[in-house]
Amino acid sequence: MKFGPALRAAAGIAVLSIMDAVIKGMSAHYPTFQVAFLRFMCGSLVVAGVVAVLKPGWPNRETVAANAIRSVIAVVTALSFFYALGQLPLAETLVLSFLSPMFIALFGMLMLREKVDTRIVGAIAIGFIGTLVVVVGQTEETGAARSWAGVTAALVSAVTYALSLVLLRQRAQRDKFLHIVIFQNFGPFILVAPFGLWAWQPLNYAHLAWFLLMGVLGVIGHVLMATAYAKAEAARLAPLEYTALIWAVLIGYGVFSEIPTWATLGGGILIVAAAMLTSRR
Repeated sequence: MKFGPALRAAAGIAVLSIMDAVIKGMSAHYPTFQVAFLRFMCGSLVVAGVVAVLKPGWPNRETVAANAIRSVIAVVTALSFFYALGQLPLAETLVLSFLSPMFIALFGMLMLREKVDTRIVGAIAIGFIGTLVVVVGQTEETGAARSWAGVTAALVSAVTYALSLVLLRQRAQRDKFLHIVIFQNFGPFILVAPFGLWAWQPLNYAHLAWFLLMGVLGVIGHVLMATAYAKAEAARLAPLEYTALIWAVLIGYGVFSEIPTWATLGGGILIVAAAMLTSRR
């Protein structure tokens, strides 16, 4: 695997991790549906501006149909993940979502007929052990306060996110990356709009800048991910998802005063090792 796709995927994950932190902050003020609606609305506005400049042309019927399916999956992923972010610490939410690389490898084999060599299996295993270290290392007080609805939502998002990335790999080899990003924003915006308006609460206009930032970060992250998955197999990029824990720990501590445990730090070292292993030629 070339280093380029791995670097783009890692950068995309970092950007989307920052977006997740902004979402977590806004989830304390607004219902999940409203947060999702505003996130995708702002993302659509940013994409519309990019499209006006780059003029990628109209997508064909196959592109529309395939990416419409991805839009539905993106809505399920976003709603379940946004809800989990509002219920759980940032690092714990990311840890629970780290089942996704296993499902990415599985879906990649079943849907794309990708081969998964022993190095990739080893990287995924090491990363998963790292997540177990983090989970087992939670204190009794933290465990007692855990939201099981949030845990369930995070697990649902892990499966649907994996499916979304495998479909991204499938479409990225056929569609223009900008068409993919368009559907990644406009599709969910249209689907979630009725629910967002139904759950609407008065908006503090000072928060609008944060939602616009969500849109910008989402578009940048999706462009990076789409171009990465166009050049590398899904299973090879999957373990890089574990690097999100590093960002979650740093942001959780710096922004939300969530102090990481030694188990979190130890698990993070294993996760970085997994990412380095899968990025080697």
